[in-house]
Amino acid sequence: MFKRLAVFCAVLLVAGFVLAAAVGMGTYFYFASDLPRITSLRDYRPATITEIYADNGKIIGQFYLEKRKIIPIEEIPEQLKKAFIASEDARFYEHQGLDFMGIMRALIKNISAGRVVQGGSTITQQVTKSLLLSPERKLKRKIKEAILAYRIEKYLSKDEILFLYLNQIYLGHGAYGVEIASQTYFGKKTRDLTLAEMTLIAGLPKAPNRYSPLTNPELAARRQRYVLGQMVKEGYISAAESREALASPVEIRQHREPFIKAPYFTEHIRRYLEKEYGYDLLYREGLQVYSTVNLDFQQAARDAIIKGLGALDRRQGYRGPLQIVSPDDFATFEQQLADEHRSLPVAAGQQMKALVKQVDDQQQNVMLSLGGLDAVMALKDCSWARRPAPDGALFPGATIKSPSAAFVPGDVVLVEIIAVADGAAAGNGAAVAVRLVQEPLVQGALVALDVQTGMVRSMVGGKSFAESEFNRAIQSRRSPGSAFKPIIYAAGLDHGLTPASIFLDSPIIYQDSEEWDQVWKPRNYEQKFYGPTSLRQALIHSRNLVTIKVLQKTGIPRVINYASKLGITSPLNADLTLALGSSGVSLMELTRAYGVFANGGRLEGPVYIKRIENRDGEILEDNEPFWGLGGDDGANAMLQGAASSASEPRKQVISPQTAYLMTSMMESVVQQGTGRRARVLKRPLAGKTGTTNDYYDAWFLGYAPQLVTGVWVGFDDLKPLGKHETGSRAACPIWVDFMREALKEFPKTTFPVPPGIVFAKIDQKTGLLATPETEQESFECFREGTEPKEFSRPISAHQLEEQLFQDFPEENSPPLPPQ
Repeated sequence: MFKRLAVFCAVLLVAGFVLAAAVGMGTYFYFASDLPRITSLRDYRPATITEIYADNGKIIGQFYLEKRKIIPIEEIPEQLKKAFIASEDARFYEHQGLDFMGIMRALIKNISAGRVVQGGSTITQQVTKSLLLSPERKLKRKIKEAILAYRIEKYLSKDEILFLYLNQIYLGHGAYGVEIASQTYFGKKTRDLTLAEMTLIAGLPKAPNRYSPLTNPELAARRQRYVLGQMVKEGYISAAESREALASPVEIRQHREPFIKAPYFTEHIRRYLEKEYGYDLLYREGLQVYSTVNLDFQQAARDAIIKGLGALDRRQGYRGPLQIVSPDDFATFEQQLADEHRSLPVAAGQQMKALVKQVDDQQQNVMLSLGGLDAVMALKDCSWARRPAPDGALFPGATIKSPSAAFVPGDVVLVEIIAVADGAAAGNGAAVAVRLVQEPLVQGALVALDVQTGMVRSMVGGKSFAESEFNRAIQSRRSPGSAFKPIIYAAGLDHGLTPASIFLDSPIIYQDSEEWDQVWKPRNYEQKFYGPTSLRQALIHSRNLVTIKVLQKTGIPRVINYASKLGITSPLNADLTLALGSSGVSLMELTRAYGVFANGGRLEGPVYIKRIENRDGEILEDNEPFWGLGGDDGANAMLQGAASSASEPRKQVISPQTAYLMTSMMESVVQQGTGRRARVLKRPLAGKTGTTNDYYDAWFLGYAPQLVTGVWVGFDDLKPLGKHETGSRAACPIWVDFMREALKEFPKTTFPVPPGIVFAKIDQKTGLLATPETEQESFECFREGTEPKEFSRPISAHQLEEQLFQDFPEENSPPLPPQ
């Protein structure tokens, strides 16, 4: 009986075993039939970051779908690898993809706790889930995960699996992989991490947001202790090393997007990359883009724009307080200010809101609260702020003689810290000195190009990228006013004129041949006429009437074609208003045109990108040293064909002699004319101001032998800047502030004189050779062969007028400009 029972049990056991094996095999083949191919893991190419670098190698932009940077397993520190293994999969080097002991241990702990407190997944399973399967929590997915984990262990080495894991894993705050996590939390590369920092990162996979050292430092520290304990348990470190790591200070560096360093420049490159290379290549394939921007220049440009626009805004008048707070609400509002200012440094140059608490006419100052910190504002630091009239009218240029003329207790104003008293930064109530400021409404833009290469060294497209991404340096078309005149004069020099050519600055009346009541009476800025005037003097003092006559003599079609050669791509008006800069152009194309004069007649750039490499190090685009992506509409056209090189011929668009003559004439503009504010830099400079009718736009374009820079100032909605807000007053100071910083690294060199230029002493009134009787004489430069051969002789204004009228052929007289 017993024997038969034993046989029966044995048969039942074998049958059960066979049945279980059959079920297992059936389950395996059922779920294995549609598994993804693990061979794709050897071609691991996840979405990685496209990075844009400044000329000094610092990152200024990152574009990505997943913020990840792949690093080889050899570059990952051993202790970091061991930290992850100890905390996530202690038997990683022992199991074959599934850790059955770990699963049982986790199951027991979870049953004891009554909830899931520990997982049993191995590192291999996590790689499987992340790269080959969906994250859904279903039994079917878990079975497939187990099968694939086993297969992966047979297909890849442990180091290859660890490489995939450490580069693929999500570690919080948008960081994928250990390299980006290291940069996100500590601002350094993985290879530079300390043990304390490594164990903080290794504690993140379980719950990246919960254990983030940025948002939950206490929980992060608790998790760090667990990781260090596991490393001691596994024999990776000693107990002493663990204690030392726990005692080590860790500096958490909140990662700031590098985009803020040069946002308009970086966004321009992003648009180009997406247009030229496509969305996927830009956001998934980890391009390395080496740009031309200089971050020191960029900071100088932004500082100059903010300072210049602020000064202009103050001249336009005080717009009144940001808001008015009732005395009963002072305490509540001060607490709001304290909360708002908590993250702001108490340092000179910092701007913040302040509450006016007391106005003291006797002491001539205003007492304010910054929220837990007292401030004082002297009359001299707010004297420009006359309070607006009841109807809202401002008082441009007005000054006040007592603080009460502008402020009352309860006013909320914007101030800038001038100086900080001892202890003020600690918030103990000590006073800081402040000045009144207000957020400018006016806009401005600046671009700076390397003269010889056309590389864009700096570009600011507005006062705040956060407020408006519209790039006024490239995308905006505004009337350049007198800043267009050098192009007309250069065309004239190439068609028979010289800097000494004389034109009669006299009234002009143009009448419509069809509508006799329609007339155009152009005039000079000063509302005066100056009689016989040389080309040089006309440019120095920006004479409109002479410029119109130069345009008429040279011919409008010829000037438009000439502008095109200089890189002006915007459509130009084919009438005499072209002389007054009526046609809209971009700041970039006009600056590029001035660069031709600075560069001996050669047209270069604009070059934004030196080189582009893909994730494998292959060069996709090489624009060094001369040619690069160009165009002024925000979507550059890339040169086709082979990568350019230093041997590629440079584009000579005008003669070196004409370029030098224009440079010489614009040097005089800086020394004697509308650009004389730039003389403060005390070095060879050439430039020209530009102001449009009714002061809608203010420009200054100028250059040193090494750098050409353009500045534009204006309102987006075409409001006037205000009376007397010319290019000289509104734009030139910005240019000067920028160039003062940018030119520090360049020697003071003169503009080179090319062969074919001669000098002669002339009579300024006639343009002929000077005689002993000449009253106003000067040395003038000429293209060889065009210098005067006759000596000056007295000539009446009537004779001069008759002589000049003979120089205007009938076919060059255009129709009346549109009214």
